Amino acid sequence: MRKTLMALTLALVASTASAQAPPPDVMAPIRQFLDGFNKGDVPSALAACAASTSIIDEFAPFEWTGPGACGKWANDYDADSKKKGITAGAVTMSAPSHWAVEADRAYVVLPTSYEVTQKGKQVKQTGAVMAVTLQKGSAGWKITAWSWSTGTTR
Repeated sequence: MRKTLMALTLALVASTASAQAPPPDVMAPIRQFLDGFNKGDVPSALAACAASTSIIDEFAPFEWTGPGACGKWANDYDADSKKKGITAGAVTMSAPSHWAVEADRAYVVLPTSYEVTQKGKQVKQTGAVMAVTLQKGSAGWKITAWSWSTGTTR
């Protein structure tokens, strides 16, 4: 009985956390990263990342880890975009569908869409999901990992 009550309490706390917005300071580096990406301001986007990060994305080499991973990802994204004729990439995020904060660690799941111009044609990917982990240090919250799960392209 006690275990069941504890499990129900934890489930309620988790669902309540997901229903509310994450703390603004947790969301700030995510917004900074996406705003920088959308404006083509790579230094601003990269400043939201921790020194060592892990990234999973939909283009080769698909995984970047360790010191400078955000910068390596940005270089590979740029090369992949040029190869595919992609310009004006922009990510739009919706309200987090799930989040959790425990001490100096946070996890945020964001429904997203990705819109580009590819070889002169508008292409939009909807229903994508970005999962982000963060850690709070002396400089505030920084992105320690993120992954992108592809949605439907139209």
